[in-house]
Amino acid sequence: MTSTAPRAGRVAVTEEAAGLLRRLADQHGPLMFHQSGGCCDGSSPMCYPLGEFLTGDSDVHLGDLDVPGVDPVPVWMSRDQFAYWSHTHLTIDVVPGRGSGFSLEAPTGNRFLIRSRLLTDEELSTLGA
Repeated sequence: MTSTAPRAGRVAVTEEAAGLLRRLADQHGPLMFHQSGGCCDGSSPMCYPLGEFLTGDSDVHLGDLDVPGVDPVPVWMSRDQFAYWSHTHLTIDVVPGRGSGFSLEAPTGNRFLIRSRLLTDEELSTLGA
């Protein structure tokens, strides 16, 4: 698994997931993610056309995925869920299989998933946490 985002952020994307995002952006235009809190597909990153999932004061913008050839892809999470995940770096990856949610990749026979690790003390300091 390789990451296309710098290590000092809260979110990154693997090369494989970036490839799928490029294909989805060609079909649907600019994209966004909202990290599901567990209702539809466990706790999966859900990919939508930008703006289709409405975010507000109850959501936290974790950062933008930098995918060459694609507009920045914002990643959001509910504020309540962020309280538990605030010390975690999330990498969006893709695996074969079909999730049960409404994410754009569902018809492709693949599903996005989150790989996580704890942020280092240095990263937390850089992020102001």
